[in-house]
Amino acid sequence: MGEITTAEDAQVPRGRLRDLTGYLAEHRGVLGVVLVLSVLGAGLSLAQPVTVHRIIDSIGTGRPVAPLVTVLVLLVLGAGLVGAVQQYLLERTAEGVVLSARRRLVDHLLRLTVREHDIRRTGDLVSRVGADTTMVRAALTGGLVDALGGSLVFAGAVVGMALLDALLLGITLGVVVVAVLAVVVASARIQSLTRSAQDAVGRLAAGVERAVSAVRTIRASGATDREVARLEAEASSAYDFGVRVAGVGAVLWPISGLAVQGSFLAVLGVGGYRVASGVLAVADLVTFILFLFMMVMPLGQFFSAITTVRTALGALGRIQEILELPREDTDDEVSDRADATPRTGTVTRGAEVGERPGELTFDEVAFSYRPGRPVLDHVSFTVPAGSTTAIVGPSGAGKSTLLALVERFYDPEHGSIRLDGTDVRALSRTGLRARIGFVEQNAPVLAGTIRENLLLAAPEADEDSCRTVLDAVNLLERLQEHPDGLDAAVGDDGAGLSGGERQRLAIARALLADTPLLLLDEPTASLDSRNEQALHAAIRSAAAGRTVLIVAHRLSTVAGADQIVVLDHGRLTAAGTHDELLRSSALYRELARHQLLVRPAEVAPPGLKREDGEIVAFPDQRH
Repeated sequence: MGEITTAEDAQVPRGRLRDLTGYLAEHRGVLGVVLVLSVLGAGLSLAQPVTVHRIIDSIGTGRPVAPLVTVLVLLVLGAGLVGAVQQYLLERTAEGVVLSARRRLVDHLLRLTVREHDIRRTGDLVSRVGADTTMVRAALTGGLVDALGGSLVFAGAVVGMALLDALLLGITLGVVVVAVLAVVVASARIQSLTRSAQDAVGRLAAGVERAVSAVRTIRASGATDREVARLEAEASSAYDFGVRVAGVGAVLWPISGLAVQGSFLAVLGVGGYRVASGVLAVADLVTFILFLFMMVMPLGQFFSAITTVRTALGALGRIQEILELPREDTDDEVSDRADATPRTGTVTRGAEVGERPGELTFDEVAFSYRPGRPVLDHVSFTVPAGSTTAIVGPSGAGKSTLLALVERFYDPEHGSIRLDGTDVRALSRTGLRARIGFVEQNAPVLAGTIRENLLLAAPEADEDSCRTVLDAVNLLERLQEHPDGLDAAVGDDGAGLSGGERQRLAIARALLADTPLLLLDEPTASLDSRNEQALHAAIRSAAAGRTVLIVAHRLSTVAGADQIVVLDHGRLTAAGTHDELLRSSALYRELARHQLLVRPAEVAPPGLKREDGEIVAFPDQRH
């Protein structure tokens, strides 16, 4: 229907820390508890070296140490218990953040403009909901909040070390600062590489979705090996980026260990010398080393937090790319109306329809999917209320685009479409679509049951109404053959149904919605002659008291329409009834002849004469 372009090379936003903190703010209550526990845990941890110092002093003076040992054990157990509760709350909060991100992303994905869905690959969008949101979770479980709490332990350890020996503290901090700078610089590379790696995973997911959805076509075309090679190339690309991320990580992770080893060796060497020279007491050196390890633990958390947050921001950038795209409803000139026509699913006919059918007017409508390549060129016609109008013409004439504009999947670039005199752009999409039943050209069927597909547009419909519309499209007999009845599974994309059955089920779904305006795009394209006749009867029945706009290649489907509009290259070339167009439109006659709907000798338009049963132009009109 439209021009397909790609969005892969478009500029995308980078993940920002403030976007991540926005998700965390939704869980500020639990995170507050986590921080309190962090303070408590920090206090319990910092008290341990002090207690050890007192134990050593007590041993040297001969005082009893059993009470102090008991206190030390309780401090260790208490710190472990607080850490366990804190970790549980962090894990729970992380899952909440992922849930929030997925809800927001799914809600936005399903409300993106149709144009965005046209240019983006489904598998890549699915990957953002799954893989990318999971990576955001790592920002919490990898130590972000834990590192904030650990900073208290770090600060307390630094204070304790300063009180014991300022020289040793200076040596320790010198090693630590060098390590921190190295981590910060190297981790910047992690974010960009993670983004590239997730893009590669998204392309792989899109490729798999593409191949699996068309697996029959691929096998029938003998293209299995080529598709496997294509997917293996995408997998290799994801692998290469993953290895590069691992390479940077391999540089980062040892830095923490080197910082620990370097500072420990420096403290042990210099501290040992100071103990031997009598400047520093043994108890002070032992306590200083314990504080050193207390400082190193949050330092490791800090290094981990930098890496995981950078990684998460790479994935978050892909999520934010989608969330920053315009939603379909952002340009609605009015909000969704509370009095929008409800879809009850009660099958009615004629005057029983709850809302009167509307008059649909196209006024100088122009539209293009790409600049400079118009699909519709100033098309004007009116669909009278309660009538049936058909749109015919060769492929690519813009027929399906007209229906898409009525549904407001797109808006005209020029002109207007009016429903009962009101420009559809002045209506909320929800209110507008509540008045429209729409059957797409490819008649999509959702994975699930027949009942679930029918109730998609009319969730309150009862079983009798479902059976009535199935009978109207000649599907009830097929349903009765299945032991599960309406709960029979249709398979992924309706794989358990034939092409004609999928189309008839889609039409039944539109009939069940019972709307005053019915749009049908090639409703009989996949039907045999027997089912086509049954569907003609169903459409005639459904058209009573409704306004119907139908697109068809088969002229037999629309020969009885009140009005037939002929499109060619986006322009309206003729309009009238079937008989009128046979006389006035050369294009319509050509279409009718190719479909054997009329014999060459049946109609002689003005200016033509018959010769040997054929319709030919007068000699002076031949080309």
